[in-house]
Parts: sequence; structure tokens; C-alpha cells
Amino acid sequence: MKKIELHCHTNISDCPLSIDQVMELAVEQKIGHLAITNHDTTKGLREAVGKGIEYGIEVIPGIEISAFDFDRGRRVHILGYFVEPGHEAIETLCEPIVEKRHRASEEMVHHLNKSGYSITWERCLELAKGGTGVYKQHIMHALIESQYTDSIYGPLYKTLFNRGQNGEKPGIAFIPMEYVDAKDAVNAVCQAGGVPVLAHPGQYGNFEMVPALVETGLQGIEVWHPLHDEKHEEEARRLAIKHGLIMTGGSDFHGEYGEQPVQLGSKCPGIETLAALHARKALNNKRRNIGV
Repeated sequence: MKKIELHCHTNISDCPLSIDQVMELAVEQKIGHLAITNHDTTKGLREAVGKGIEYGIEVIPGIEISAFDFDRGRRVHILGYFVEPGHEAIETLCEPIVEKRHRASEEMVHHLNKSGYSITWERCLELAKGGTGVYKQHIMHALIESQYTDSIYGPLYKTLFNRGQNGEKPGIAFIPMEYVDAKDAVNAVCQAGGVPVLAHPGQYGNFEMVPALVETGLQGIEVWHPLHDEKHEEEARRLAIKHGLIMTGGSDFHGEYGEQPVQLGSKCPGIETLAALHARKALNNKRRNIGV
């Protein structure tokens, strides 16, 4: 039985591996269905679908939108499956996020330089080549190369980028980001013909927002995730049953840029999840065609 991986990133966002390198890993791990869900962009998805045919893998064009729950002051990530690459609704919502992140990263490097860290913005750009911009992971990669640390995530990451929550002092390079409303993210995925799914709700404490997202059009919830414990999975299942949501899962693969080591194809859902996503995609397309 081929594995199903529904949460994976490439070097187009914050993973150091190219689409081809991810495909090669997928073949090694006997993955037959792979959703590429880069942050806030559909760049490269058409190419990935074509490459998937070459590798014998069904590539599901996806996205992970960085959003926010303004009522509770929490970050929210919305996955979209089978989205139309380059759709106006996605581009209009996500392009400003991508631009703000890139500008914020440049400002972070400026702050680091002022604090005595000897890295260059040019090197960060080189590390992010081919993607949509520089992420904190690229900055940390540059710091590793300059021997300030030996890991992406660790004490130095917190010192530099801590958000200053729960009475803690913000990191010396922390720059706040403005995100879009999570309900707008769900709506954009729907407009692009996709299936919107709430990503890793246990990580950001998003369970309370599920009813509001369902009213907006949410169709799934990520139950299985490397950062979910048994209580998170149990609550996600409960909400899925209550609201008729598709239960999904995935490794949230970022390669060496991940928060913890994970294998592509871990936390895989069953074939019933894939069938449910395909069925929902077909229903969504039918509704779009008749203008519902």
C-alpha cells in the first residue's frame, strides 16, 4: 500500500530541499500521494504535478496559509488541497504576506548585525534562492555557517526570535508579522476550488475557533501531526465528528529546517482520507460550475 503524505514543504518556502529532492525521498518512502503545501504560495505547483507523473506520484497541489485568530490573539494555519495554482483569491491574499515576511527577515538581519552577529543579507538570499523569500530558518542557517550555533532550533533561536509572550522579553531580532484573518484564508481556498483544512490546531491552540471556521467553509482538520499529543488528536477527532470534517494528517516535512526530525511519510492518514478529499474536491468543483 502506497503512503499518503498531506503536509510537505520544499525550498520554495522553508525547506532546503527542491521539488525533485522531495520527490526522490517520496519514492524511497513508498509515498504514492504527496501534497505540497508551501507557505503562502502556489509557486511551482504546476511543475510539481508534472514531475509527480514522472516519479509515479500523485501530487496534490496545496498551500499552507499563515493566518490569525484576532478574537483570541493566536496564529492559525490553514491548509488548502487541490487549489488552483495562481488563482486570484490566493494571490491577492497571500502576496502581501510573502512580501512582509521577506522585508521583516531583512530587518532581522540588520538587527543581528547591529548586535554583533557577522552574517550577510546576501548570504541569506543565496540560501533562499528559488523560493519566495528569506525565512528565519535561512537566517539561522547563515548563523550556523558562521559557527554561532550548531542547530536551527535551540537556545540561540529563542534568544533571537522569541515573541515575548507570557511575560518573556522579545528576542533581539524579533519583528512582529501581520497575518490575514483565518476566515479569509478559508474563503480564499474555497474560491480557488480547494478543500480548506485547519492545520495542527493543537500547536497554536485553535480548537475554540473551529465552529467559526466551519461556518466560513472549513472542510477538514489535521488530526495527526508530529507536534500533536494524544489529547490533541482526541480533541481534533471529536470536533471532526461533531462538524463532519475530514480527518487529515501529515509529517509537516521541512527537512533539516524542521522543528524536530521527522520522516517524510510519517503521520500518514489512511486511504479513506484521500478518498474523502477527492470526493470533496469533486463536490466543490461541481458547486463552482453551477455557481453555488
